[in-house]
Amino acid sequence: MNYKELKFPENSVFLVTGGAGFIGSNLCEAILDMGYQVRCLDNLSTGKQENVDLFLENERYTFIKGDITDLDTCLEACEGVNYVLNEAAWGSVPRSIEMPLYYEEVNIRGTLNMMEAARQRGVKKFVYASSSSVYGDHPMLPKKEGQEGNLLSPYALTKRVDEEYGKLYKKLYGLDTYGLRYFNVFGRRQDPNGAYAAVIPKFIKQLLNGETPTIHGDGKQSRDFTYVENVIEANLKACQARSEVAGQAFNIAYGGREYLIDIYHHLSHALGKEVEPTFGPERVGDIKHSNADISKARELLGYEPEWSFERGIEAAIAWYRENL
Repeated sequence: MNYKELKFPENSVFLVTGGAGFIGSNLCEAILDMGYQVRCLDNLSTGKQENVDLFLENERYTFIKGDITDLDTCLEACEGVNYVLNEAAWGSVPRSIEMPLYYEEVNIRGTLNMMEAARQRGVKKFVYASSSSVYGDHPMLPKKEGQEGNLLSPYALTKRVDEEYGKLYKKLYGLDTYGLRYFNVFGRRQDPNGAYAAVIPKFIKQLLNGETPTIHGDGKQSRDFTYVENVIEANLKACQARSEVAGQAFNIAYGGREYLIDIYHHLSHALGKEVEPTFGPERVGDIKHSNADISKARELLGYEPEWSFERGIEAAIAWYRENL
């Protein structure tokens, strides 16, 4: 079932934290298109106003400029809300290694503030972004929930802690929490700029600008690249999941495996820019191979991703061509 066919009670209110970010703005757009009310909470530290400007005329949309590290803001934002989609966080493994204290404050304390506010305000479902980085150095492929290794970065640690709080908030307080372990999400509105930009938009921008991209490592690292439409589906299906499966974390991916060097050549060919990349040192804290077993999400959330890597990359290239 396509997520657009999902039905929620008529006056449902969704709060999307980090709603001006890449994934958050796509969630806001999808929910508004389905006819429900959306409240977007963002401090615009990594999110962008332009990502949500297109919703300003929509009477079902409300923007709150605020920070999840402030509990009062979280309580206010959760007032009258049925579903929380908590996307607000700082991403990037390398940046977390440089700024561990800040990551603890935003990704752990901020998420805990949101869970507490959701509990106090009687929110029905609390869905939050986790990450495939929680698998750490465990060598097994595909990655399966319950088989995690040693963590490799402060970012990964923050997401693991969020999952433990999610489990506790279900067990102790009855809040239905669902952790979504995203695997390398890409798609429209993903920022191609900056030292910590995700690899697909960065490669596309550099190739379009005639620059020579750098691949960290030998390019033989593999990832389960997941188009953003699949992530929207997972969030909305989690909002309808059974209460009995709450308190758990789920792999959210397509279930494929792409090598970085192959992706690079695919992009350069698609853009008509046959440029050989340069190779730099491997990034500290990066996982070498990543590929998801999505059977748990399929079984317990009804997750059926429709967007393959090939279909998604085509849509992403078209979007960047038009918007860069």
